[in-house]
Amino acid sequence: MLDDDVRQVIASTRRFVRERVVPAEAEIERTDAIPPDLRREAAAMGLFGFAVPVEYGGLGLDMSAEARLVFELGYTTPAFRSMFGTNNGIAGHVLLEGATEEQKKAYLPLIASGEWTASFALTEENAGSDPAGLATAARRDGDEWVIDGAKRFITNAPLADVFMVFARTDPHAEGGHGITAFMVERGAPGLSVGPKDHKMGQAGAWTADVLLTEVRVPASAVIGGEAGVGRGYATAMRCLAHGRIHIAALCVGLAQRLVDESVSYAATRVQGGGVIGTHQLVQGLLADSATDLYAARALVVDVAARFDDGSDTRIGPSCAKYFASEAVGRVADRAVQIHGGAGYMRGVPVERFYRDARLFRIYEGTSQIQQIVIARQLLRDAGVR
Repeated sequence: MLDDDVRQVIASTRRFVRERVVPAEAEIERTDAIPPDLRREAAAMGLFGFAVPVEYGGLGLDMSAEARLVFELGYTTPAFRSMFGTNNGIAGHVLLEGATEEQKKAYLPLIASGEWTASFALTEENAGSDPAGLATAARRDGDEWVIDGAKRFITNAPLADVFMVFARTDPHAEGGHGITAFMVERGAPGLSVGPKDHKMGQAGAWTADVLLTEVRVPASAVIGGEAGVGRGYATAMRCLAHGRIHIAALCVGLAQRLVDESVSYAATRVQGGGVIGTHQLVQGLLADSATDLYAARALVVDVAARFDDGSDTRIGPSCAKYFASEAVGRVADRAVQIHGGAGYMRGVPVERFYRDARLFRIYEGTSQIQQIVIARQLLRDAGVR
């Protein structure tokens, strides 16, 4: 997209988030749902497909433009972004990274328009960061595949129209080898979704178990066709590199909101004859949070540019996700501290964001997994095998 177009998309999203979504945060928290009118307006704005190329019905943002857009989306409840995050992120990118051209033309427009909500079904009870424990299996039966297994913590599962399901198709392969990605539509016989999970935070962003019992899909459901058999996990890893920058940008947006809430409170809360912002120890908390915010934003902008030019698609995304997710946790903790007792009360935004932010250090690769990815790549570059 042209720079002017990108700026217009970001500006309109900023207005929408601050004028329409922020005022609805309390309702979203109370009802554990995104209001239907916000969903319709988000779809009309193209937010379900901002990372999908224009030729498939999306806005075609590159990583640098996407990061700046997500800075704005992160300013409010994470549930809003989660509503269409998998379409643009790990689920939609399974098609972008691994699908045949025929599959892309058939399915990406449905995802980009918001007509379909897509889910990324990789995680299991004993398989998350480590694929070795992946137990979901698929066996070929003539012109069909039969899938059996169970998935955990699947984002948007209760309302998903299509699932990108990862199953082991070679029982003798080890680790991430022999895993294939399948596209399974909702309503397929044998596919069922469990009740919504009850989470610590991020109300309105739904996750649930997905059960697959003798689910039959045609050979055309294999992402990438015949050539995609056994290559599903490699596709997933490419999707996660993009997703880690996306989550890092989301953390930057939330950190900005937390800093704004902290400054506003410190500038108006009277204690001891003056506003608490005049106390140097409170100023220290504000300064530390602003520094974390600036550092995280600069890191994401740099990593996104390197991702776009292809010079770093591994260490950078992990560094960005690791630092930004840890940083927003620190900023959220300081925000509660600045608010004092008020920050511990339900109904105060920083209390909710404190719970919301905790998940960022876990999903799409925990902080510890990011440390391993970073260190191992550095050692590989140094010639260590």
